[in-house]
Amino acid sequence: MSPRRKALSWRSRINGNYEVLKTEKITIALDAMGGDLGPEVVIPGAALAALRHPGVKFQLFGDQAKISALLSDKPKLKAVCEIHHSDVHVAMDDKPSQALRRGRGKSGMWHSIDAVHKGAANAVVSAGNTGALMAMSRFILRTLPGIERPAIAAIWPTSTGKCVVLDVGATVGADARQLIEFAVMGEAMASCLFNIEQPSVGLLNIGVEEVKGNEEVKEAGRLLRELKLPLHYAGFVEGDDIGKGKVHVVVTEGFTGNVALKTAEGTAKQITSFLRNALSSSLMSKLGAFFAKDAFFALKERMDPRRHNGGVFLGLNGVVVKSHGGTDALGFATAIDVAIDMVRNGLTHKIASDVAAVHAIMTADIAPNAQQAAE
Repeated sequence: MSPRRKALSWRSRINGNYEVLKTEKITIALDAMGGDLGPEVVIPGAALAALRHPGVKFQLFGDQAKISALLSDKPKLKAVCEIHHSDVHVAMDDKPSQALRRGRGKSGMWHSIDAVHKGAANAVVSAGNTGALMAMSRFILRTLPGIERPAIAAIWPTSTGKCVVLDVGATVGADARQLIEFAVMGEAMASCLFNIEQPSVGLLNIGVEEVKGNEEVKEAGRLLRELKLPLHYAGFVEGDDIGKGKVHVVVTEGFTGNVALKTAEGTAKQITSFLRNALSSSLMSKLGAFFAKDAFFALKERMDPRRHNGGVFLGLNGVVVKSHGGTDALGFATAIDVAIDMVRNGLTHKIASDVAAVHAIMTADIAPNAQQAAE
């Protein structure tokens, strides 16, 4: 079978395993001490997730006394939990290298990731230090074959629903090859998350014209257009196209992606503040707000960052989901929802198969061209 035919056949092979994955018993490892409030958010969040996903089990890593106290009034959650005590906790301001040295083999974050590595859990969710979580995840789980650098993918609300944006902070200054890998990984995640056979993919750029952008972005765009990879490449997209929902997957490097994410979060908070002030500025405004309260409630629900929480570390040999450190129980439960979706839909298997297929095409198409150019 040719490399291109192998690439095009990956989806049927992965979908053949879908029902098996869906019926497996799922266990989620939780870094109970991670985040601004630690177990005070993690335990209630796990309780909400347990109600949504009967049959899912949890492994909690952290201070056993604190975890047990919070589980005392949650018998249903307690019945599906295992507690693994750890005295060492990674602080939110620890440097990744420091956390890796101090917490290696000792911290709850380390042991929760290691549970995935050993097969005791299907995924890990943490609201802890992002840099430390990525460093430990790469050290323990390693990257999948063919992946040079992992990426962090965020779920972004749009006018048409949601989209996946990556990378939002893991890899600064990605080259063309890495951007193509991000496109493949983001497409796999969107397929899992949105249940779409072939999600559309766009490269974030300063314009939609092919001549615009830096050399790495232009080269990645050229390759995605010319190699006819087994994904739906929709071309360049601009910053305002993210919110419009022009594509299902927006690909960029970590610096730009992180700035875009923080800007969007800040803008959402600013709009909420402006709207609240405007609606309370006069008696007529308050009266209008009363009659429009249902519409405002729906808007608030749609913009609520807790309902889009959960950044997925893509490219690792296991499912790792990063929750926002300052979220509440609802937000943490959403991150657990994302982890369960990724496990049930075989994210790691899809990425591994996709990347292998795409690299086969790139090798088959690029190598002959390079040899001809040399001759």
